[in-house]
Amino acid sequence: MKKLNGLTDIYKFFRTYKKPIYFVSASPFNILGLGQLVPTLRYINYFDCFDGVHHRVFTPKDRIAPEFTCLEDVVNHLIKHQETNEYMAKREVGGHMLAVMFDQKTEQLVKDMGINMAMPSYELRNRLDSKIVTTQMANEAGVASVPNVLGHAESYQDLLTLAKPAKLGKDLVVQTPYGDSGKTTFFISSAKDWQQYEKLIIGQEIKVMKRIDPRCGTVEAVATKHGTIVGPILSELVGHKELTPYKGGWCGNEGFVNILNHSARTKLERMVKKFGERLYKEGYKGTFCIDYLIDKKDGRMYLGELNPRISGASPITNLLTQKYGGVPLLMFHLLEHMDIDYEINIKDIQKRWREYDTWSHVIFKHTGDDVRILNQVPRSGIWKTNKNNDVELVRRTADWSNVSSMDEAFFLRILGPGEYIYKGADMGVLLVRGHMQTKGDKLTPRAKNWVASMKAQFQSASLETDQHPMLNDEDILNKIF
Repeated sequence: MKKLNGLTDIYKFFRTYKKPIYFVSASPFNILGLGQLVPTLRYINYFDCFDGVHHRVFTPKDRIAPEFTCLEDVVNHLIKHQETNEYMAKREVGGHMLAVMFDQKTEQLVKDMGINMAMPSYELRNRLDSKIVTTQMANEAGVASVPNVLGHAESYQDLLTLAKPAKLGKDLVVQTPYGDSGKTTFFISSAKDWQQYEKLIIGQEIKVMKRIDPRCGTVEAVATKHGTIVGPILSELVGHKELTPYKGGWCGNEGFVNILNHSARTKLERMVKKFGERLYKEGYKGTFCIDYLIDKKDGRMYLGELNPRISGASPITNLLTQKYGGVPLLMFHLLEHMDIDYEINIKDIQKRWREYDTWSHVIFKHTGDDVRILNQVPRSGIWKTNKNNDVELVRRTADWSNVSSMDEAFFLRILGPGEYIYKGADMGVLLVRGHMQTKGDKLTPRAKNWVASMKAQFQSASLETDQHPMLNDEDILNKIF
């Protein structure tokens, strides 16, 4: 195949490409909108978030499934599903597959189907996913982490002994190697705190850090043969009790131009490029996400953690790079994993998204400790606030970039009627123009109104009640809540 020179050739390649590209996950959230420039992209999802409105989304009608313990189980179930295989049989043979989470079983299933897994290998990604390995690689790449020490602790006294030579103090942050940072990060400043979390810590290698008061943010990038392409810098929404039950748990992002001054932005981009180059040497290519921390006390910048995957920041990153830069960042991930020979100027590419409007998205999780069953849910589409600050669905759409004003928002519902919600379950995503968080890291009054209003659209019943009114998708097809 002829080498692709620049974006014009790349656009034409994807526009005329015939092989299918599948995104297999519980929902289409992570790469929503990519299909506008990649016509053969299809979403194979467990939840039909658009109730049949999105022509690229395929969801098996047969909902009988084993009990899922993780997202990998969902992906493998979808790939093996008879309806999925029938759907794929109608398309060209082969193609490529994307997924947020997968395992070695997924890789074998996809290989047996003659499809290319367009992701770094599970073995490599699983090793890089360790917060311990991330810290070691950052050290090798010359990327600073929050002052820390690695080791083991079987007691609170062990923890203090481990932290003392590194002069970390007694107000500590402890992380275990694997898992969502909101669930595997523990703030320990006393023996009582240790006792609360010790069962989750003992027996593992841990990262013990000095506790700082940080500004949190994230930036997505793509490690390529031409170097690392760095996306727009985002801030993070973390630990808002209206959205997540987890202290320190991620619950959204904001993208705005002046998030950092020029000096800090340049420093962060260099840090991400260094880390991306180190990843590429390790054999990792494609999309990755770096969480960064800036100490409010002295302004020092640190690596937070690595997410070696398509992440929760991918949707807003691809919205900004596509809407304002003309090319979604994930397109370069695809080029790398499709083994396409191409030539680009990274500096010119990154200049394309130097200027853009402010956008935010927030993730709604079930914040209660109980398990409930959903009876009523808000539909996906464009919602609008009225003079009374109430909200209403004004139009169904599959394109979430169609939010046109500050009083509009796109809501993507994840779970539907009849689904169970439990502590931390993802219920939906809200995308708006403008800020949702103040400079003091509090939800804005506008954000609080949107969050409260959309949460009010959900109705659920306790499992302890005798009756659970249930509606299926057909029952609510023409209703607006």
